[in-house]
Amino acid sequence: MKFVYNVEGGDFTNAGSSSSEVKKMMKQLGVASDIIKHTVVALYEAEVNIVAHAYSGTITVDIDENRIHLKLEDKGPGIPNIDQAMQKGYSTASSKVREMGFGAGMGLPNMKSNADVLTVNSEVGKGTTVEITNYFSK
Repeated sequence: MKFVYNVEGGDFTNAGSSSSEVKKMMKQLGVASDIIKHTVVALYEAEVNIVAHAYSGTITVDIDENRIHLKLEDKGPGIPNIDQAMQKGYSTASSKVREMGFGAGMGLPNMKSNADVLTVNSEVGKGTTVEITNYFSK
């Protein structure tokens, strides 16, 4: 099964709606609750990063009997130093985003700790692609 969601930058009202949809879908499919939790945490963090940092983005969800694969592609400023961005507490969020309670610098580290496989590719001035894969059995 494959689904695509569109995400608008700056739309904090709907931030997390794709994550909620994926959670419902995984529950209906009978996926183990710990896999659902890890997947939804990683997806939520990635989705909020699009909202907080990019102009727009898409989330492609691909689920089969063995795994869920999430591909988040955004059009935005990109990440100049991915290794630095992976450090807990490092953030480039604006003061406005921080005042709303986002941008604590935990997005990428939380994605990494909740994904079986995490890949981050970025081109400054163009955007970022994040891929998250979680397997249903290990």
